Amino acid sequence: MISTFTRKNMVSIPVKVARVFGIKPGYKLDWHPVAGEEEIRVTVIPDRAELAKRLFGAGKRFSPERDAVAELVAERESEG
Repeated sequence: MISTFTRKNMVSIPVKVARVFGIKPGYKLDWHPVAGEEEIRVTVIPDRAELAKRLFGAGKRFSPERDAVAELVAERESEG
């Protein structure tokens, strides 16, 4: 798969690559030249909504029996 670099410093991502990595409008690409090589490493950075979706409920795996919200409410009630 080949992309063309335009006069406006823009590059198109081949559809197959975008599908494999789930790249959607709003995502960013972080470009890293590989030292001593004619290569570039690209990291896909999802938009904020996708990042938030991926993090939702992530803390439960560390303590599934714990209800952090109930603990916070109880703590606030005991303070006041």
